[in-house]
Amino acid sequence: MCPKVLIVFNRLNIGGLVPQVLYTAQYLQDAFEVRLVCGALEEGEAGFDSLLKETGLTLEIVPNMQRAIHPFRDFKALQYLRKYIRDFRPDVVHTHAAKSGALGRLAAYLEKVPVIFHTFHGHVFHSYFSPAKTRLFLETERWLAQKSSAIVTISRLQKKDIEAFKVCEGERIRVIHCGYDLKKFVENSEEKRKAFRTHWKVGEAVVAIGMVGRLASIKNNALLLKAMKKVKAQTDISFQIFLVGDGEERANLENLAKELNLSFDHQPNDACDLIFTSWRTDVVPVYAGLDLACLTSLNEGTPISLIEAQAAGLPIVSTDVGGVRDTVLVNENVLLSPSEEVESLVENILKMLFNIKNGTLKGEANRDFVFKKFGLERMVEETKNLYWEKLEVETRDG
Repeated sequence: MCPKVLIVFNRLNIGGLVPQVLYTAQYLQDAFEVRLVCGALEEGEAGFDSLLKETGLTLEIVPNMQRAIHPFRDFKALQYLRKYIRDFRPDVVHTHAAKSGALGRLAAYLEKVPVIFHTFHGHVFHSYFSPAKTRLFLETERWLAQKSSAIVTISRLQKKDIEAFKVCEGERIRVIHCGYDLKKFVENSEEKRKAFRTHWKVGEAVVAIGMVGRLASIKNNALLLKAMKKVKAQTDISFQIFLVGDGEERANLENLAKELNLSFDHQPNDACDLIFTSWRTDVVPVYAGLDLACLTSLNEGTPISLIEAQAAGLPIVSTDVGGVRDTVLVNENVLLSPSEEVESLVENILKMLFNIKNGTLKGEANRDFVFKKFGLERMVEETKNLYWEKLEVETRDG
């Protein structure tokens, strides 16, 4: 009888975490009995139902498990998870992200699950919350790490962060880079490019610049808009910005665009500087249609948008934060700027615009890099090996 694995994650929202969790679960099924649980989508979020259907997995929704701290609801979610674990009796519980990681590991520990893992997909130890709340989260993570069989990070720089914040000892941390099905970013790319640019009315002479992800304060989209205002004044190259995603910062970004005299729309409009596309469940045509990918985050774990952009052969301008440098192949196709330094970002964007118009950029090396480092098969195999290793230790020592 194969070992049972319970995977606990936050929500089925569109974002970098969900594909990693679902694809891993899908391919673990040849060796383990796998179940997944998560919280419900929150207001304004779009779901990755299409990907869930593609993988053929089923999902249990945990009532009351939500992002915000709420003692009563958190207690109810914990009790639900404990009952689920008692009924399923998993050999392994593997949690992902902050809230589900805390409740899932606590439930697994209280129910004496033999092997417990937690994967950090980023962390909240700076730039997210007040110092008091950050301290509370840090102390909680340190305690939970001691109850875990191993901690998993998705980049080496993130591992250094976890060690620096003394969450746990370095020897108990495993690095398993994200793995994705990247082949789709090179298949029929010309056809997909034409479809994207036709839909959004992007002329062939226009450089399409995109940032893919949540419109949230941590993503610092405002920095991109401020930079593009300056870029517009310093070049005669035609460009259009696409913010691909949605979130709580959209209204603020719209107001900022007005202040900067950047025209914007939510529909195809070739006369606008900025387009808010809202959520897109299929980002493959987006990357095919773009000419430059940007990221201006204050903090990142492993930014999936940059992995996907490199797989599509796109040049990149990004802030040099968190796991970014461990995610990209820094060369003439990838330029990094210090966090929040608008002039450096402007300089890099201008350089990229010039190179794009002159056709001097080649993305083959970056594509080869991400296929080797972030391929799906490698991630699944490393996850399986970690499971078997800790299960064998538990069997031997138990």
